[in-house]
Amino acid sequence: MVSNPDAAGFGVYVHWPFCAAKCPYCDFNSHVRHGGVDQSEFLAGYLQEIRHLRDKIGPRTTGTVFFGGGTPSLMDASTVSAILEAIDQAWPVVPSAEITLEANPSSVEADRFKGYRAAGINRVSLGVQALNDRDLKSLGRLHNVAEAMTALEVAASTFERYSFDLIYARPGQSKQDWEAELGQAISMGTRHLSLYQLTIEEGTPFAALYKAGRLQVPEPELADELYALTQDMTNAADLKAYEVSNHAATGEESQHNLLYWRYGEYVGIGPGAHGRVIVDDKRYATSTERLPERWLAAVGQSGSAFSEYESVDTAAQADELLLMGLRISEGVDLRRLALLSGVRVGPDKISELQEMQLLVFDDDAQRLYATQQGRFILNRLVLELSSCFEPV
Repeated sequence: MVSNPDAAGFGVYVHWPFCAAKCPYCDFNSHVRHGGVDQSEFLAGYLQEIRHLRDKIGPRTTGTVFFGGGTPSLMDASTVSAILEAIDQAWPVVPSAEITLEANPSSVEADRFKGYRAAGINRVSLGVQALNDRDLKSLGRLHNVAEAMTALEVAASTFERYSFDLIYARPGQSKQDWEAELGQAISMGTRHLSLYQLTIEEGTPFAALYKAGRLQVPEPELADELYALTQDMTNAADLKAYEVSNHAATGEESQHNLLYWRYGEYVGIGPGAHGRVIVDDKRYATSTERLPERWLAAVGQSGSAFSEYESVDTAAQADELLLMGLRISEGVDLRRLALLSGVRVGPDKISELQEMQLLVFDDDAQRLYATQQGRFILNRLVLELSSCFEPV
């Protein structure tokens, strides 16, 4: 069983895989090309992949578009414009669509931002990451605090909406350090903040340093205190945690990210992009070749560069819906879970987890919510719930 493909919306994710430098904590699909990138050559690949996927999945109406990376703010405005035009031709973009582009402060110029605005971008997400120059350097960022402030000013004056990211639980960071830094961020007046705890990802330079004992991160108890402090300060500023790491004023939530967490349908375009699409009443997980040049060659030969195109069975859909939905404050609609996968969570298990203060269940609305304590152990929570699935 599947729900209406449009029940949680449809969006398009566009991955631009190139960066000016690789950050040591980052495990995203990003690549440095010191000789430059032929944007016209890659644009042709993006347009071809969009046409191919339109033929494969059929018509849709697009509610959100997100340019991620990598560093999409290294793209020419004309490249962004051409990709948006192709998306609109394939899956018409509604006039109210949220169209976001990620940007690094080091690549922000007023004229470049004006070009993105003219191309159709109406929201930017800035990767500020820290508000002191020492930590920016240790994180491998190419900008300094002054450049970040300038970028935020340009974003605020150019776009209808903007957000920025910060990383906390950084090496050597105390509770007092983070309190002061977060207070500074909140005082800037942004209506959306993405606040991520630093995690050590396998295969990154930070992981190698950590294993060698040359990188110290806060102990779990301090990390938990930093998380709790983050919730307290953002709540006091009316920037509610609508998702584990994302905070926004009412109405300023990222609609594209909500599409993911509501288990909607989205197409992934570009090297290393992921998607979830419904074709012939089956939900498919998709991903594309990660290496840009291989992706480009494969798209040129066959129109797409899938490294994965596999149907997602109903059991996996139920797990994914729970994992995504419990991340957000609006929780999981259990009626949709039943419609999507044909199962429900056993009521005894829900009661047990409520007594442990890990879940809240609204019987009238048939919605399930993770508490703040439950969000700390989200993967375990999903395993507990999925172990007690019952047929509807």
